[in-house]
Amino acid sequence: MTPQSAFMVVAPIEPSREAALRSLLASMNAAPGRVNPANLLVPFAQFDALHVARFLIIDDKTLGDVQVYGLTTPEYPRSLAFLGDVDGDSNEFLADAASRADSGLRAIFSHCQDFTDATDLLAWMKAHSISAAANYVNRRGRTVRRVREDAALREALERYLDEPEARDSVRPRELHRLLRQRAYDDVSKGRLTLSVEAPTPLAWTIRNAIHLVALPLVVLAIVAAIVVSAIAFLLPTVAALVVIAGGAVIYLRRLEKTDAELCSQVDDGHSNDLASIEDDDVTNQFSAMGSLKPGAFRLLITSLVLVVIDYAARHIYTRGRLARVRTIHFARWVFLDRKRRVIFLSNYDGSLESYMDDFINKVGFGLNVVFSNGIGYPRAWLLLGQGCKDERKFKEYLRRHQMPTQVWYKAYPSLTAVDLERNARLRSGLESPSLSEREAQEWVSLLCEARSISATSKVWSASATG
Repeated sequence: MTPQSAFMVVAPIEPSREAALRSLLASMNAAPGRVNPANLLVPFAQFDALHVARFLIIDDKTLGDVQVYGLTTPEYPRSLAFLGDVDGDSNEFLADAASRADSGLRAIFSHCQDFTDATDLLAWMKAHSISAAANYVNRRGRTVRRVREDAALREALERYLDEPEARDSVRPRELHRLLRQRAYDDVSKGRLTLSVEAPTPLAWTIRNAIHLVALPLVVLAIVAAIVVSAIAFLLPTVAALVVIAGGAVIYLRRLEKTDAELCSQVDDGHSNDLASIEDDDVTNQFSAMGSLKPGAFRLLITSLVLVVIDYAARHIYTRGRLARVRTIHFARWVFLDRKRRVIFLSNYDGSLESYMDDFINKVGFGLNVVFSNGIGYPRAWLLLGQGCKDERKFKEYLRRHQMPTQVWYKAYPSLTAVDLERNARLRSGLESPSLSEREAQEWVSLLCEARSISATSKVWSASATG
């Protein structure tokens, strides 16, 4: 298995060069929201390990929200972010990018404050790299190569179904055997590729195992300390813990009751700018950021929540679902400016409306736990309740914190996360030398389902591009 990793390079923009930077980034697109994968600056299509990537000008329009807490509006410079998700080690990708797209990346980063002609590009990108507080990958180990091979196989299987011999096959097992034979015949002739998975890197396996046990061990150590203290001091310790926990709950509720809600309808111009780069493909990008509510208590809650999310995404939700949500390819939460602000970036299938509804209806409590610590969020109840249940307020809140993404790339357009899962299941079934009658029936049904969806998708793509 080849694990995935993420990179994010962030640097302040030279104010006098921002307009030129926006123009340069726009030149990478074939149309607003539609990148040219072979653009001359950073030809994304040449990077076989790159799943998704974007160039984003971080321009937070909600900085003034801190005034509701009596604070002065901070002055953060607008920054340029270059981020993406790759197969393998992110540092290796940055080295590859610095080698293959040296002149293009230099042209882009030359608009940043501390970048000069003499700057070591790779060293500079590493020095400006920021790690995510929490990171989610739809399917750990599913590489770009595998995605493309699976899609090519599905298309080949659909073609085989139109051949006379396949049409004459009545029994599912017979059809499976025939299609398997045709596929491997194409593999032997070089018309199809079904490569073998690379072994999982030992170093990654060790790090992942350590990460798997670290958090539970810390929790167990804390619980053990509490139990030992309770046994040693009994009532005083128990009473103190009850008082501390109760005080924290009371304090949280007092904060929540007085939190300001900033959920007014967004400006039409801002909304139109965002809409102009959405829904070009079945998958969309999302970039949003905001300031944390002031105080160490809120920061502590946010930090702990993101630790739990990162742990769950790394060890529990690794099979194509974030809780019950299946539409996200990659997502991350990143602290900025000494943890005063948080930026959330994702790649999701469907419209923004359906994306928000998916979360509200399936994991609304999760939205509240994370985002209720942001200034202006609809009032939550003990982090879990209310909040996003007021859909109008939540959607307006999210839209006003959203930022336009200047350049966005996806290595496999027109394929949803569900498509990727279906294609992988088709390949797994094909690679099996023998299936039971029931298994063959399910596999054939899956192929027919894929064929039907593929036909619909082609019609949609033709109408969208037309």
